[in-house]
Amino acid sequence: QVQLVESGGGSVQAGGSVRLSCAASRNTYGRKSMTWFRQAPGQEREGLATIYTGYAGISTFYADSVKGRFTISQDNAKNTVYLQMNSLKPEDTAMYYCAAKNGGGWSLNRYDYTNWGQGTEVTVSS
Repeated sequence: QVQLVESGGGSVQAGGSVRLSCAASRNTYGRKSMTWFRQAPGQEREGLATIYTGYAGISTFYADSVKGRFTISQDNAKNTVYLQMNSLKPEDTAMYYCAAKNGGGWSLNRYDYTNWGQGTEVTVSS
């Protein structure tokens, strides 16, 4: 199984930006989704953004809660997926996780993923 390691979390003031990284231990081939989730205390894990490699190419999909503020991207040479987070709000405070899924279509549903990183914490202060 590919190992996933997140980094880049920290503390930031509201309105600021953070870029998270998710490094995979190796590349995988075929259809796949690399997805960012977050989980705040007492809340369910929420899918935020996915970058999907399918037969037709690469596509990105976003949850409505982050559309227009967050951008997912990847660097294939580094086996790394990024999440650029702008205009951060205190309600964005959470543990952020990346997850990988091989095969099938794209998904923001946490139950479709079994391969997870350890998470990186983001705290947004007002």
